[in-house]
Amino acid sequence: MKGANNKKFIPNLSYDCVIFGFNGEKLKILILEYHNTGLFALPGGYIKKEESLQEAVNKGVEERTGLIDVFLDQFQTFGKLNRTDPDATRSILQAKNKDLNEKQWMMERFITVGHYALINYENVNPKPDNLSDSIAWYDIKNVPQLMMDHNEIVDKALEVLRNNISEKLIGMNLLPAKFTMKQLQQVFEAILDETVRRTSFQRKMLSMDILERHEKLFEGKAHKAPYLYSFK
Repeated sequence: MKGANNKKFIPNLSYDCVIFGFNGEKLKILILEYHNTGLFALPGGYIKKEESLQEAVNKGVEERTGLIDVFLDQFQTFGKLNRTDPDATRSILQAKNKDLNEKQWMMERFITVGHYALINYENVNPKPDNLSDSIAWYDIKNVPQLMMDHNEIVDKALEVLRNNISEKLIGMNLLPAKFTMKQLQQVFEAILDETVRRTSFQRKMLSMDILERHEKLFEGKAHKAPYLYSFK
């Protein structure tokens, strides 16, 4: 959420992003916190009249993560009649000593376009926006109660991600440039929230002809060193 003169933005339209990251074991998402209100929310923003929706989302993700050229997917528009919470918005603005008359437009009904992003957890330096006090990673299984319909947005993003896990090569953005088969399997298991058989998983990945094999990763005994892979 970003405060600004409403003349700069397309009225009653916003975007919200579910930013997924993988820490080697668990799938996490970035969540904003408004400390003086006890409110949590997804990173999001508004679209300027002279920019495209994609430009606005790319800029918002870059500002929150410091990353450019990340995988972004627009997955659904959310427009329920009661999805906006003017009282929550008012509390956030008051906590930041914002002029409520000037920001009255932010308390109107908004239709939001949901996006999800896939990023390498270790490359991120999370930064809050100018209305929130912090931004932090949360385990996908321990997401707090979010304002408005943001929990619904998270659930839908996860559903879409799971349905497209192989087709969109999601590991490409959640892993380093070179990774082991075990690391790739851990990404799949974290997203699907289920255990997969190592042999069948490896067979499936190799049969898809999407991986390039590199040198072995020597960390212990040479005969147990796994090969490194990258996406073609």
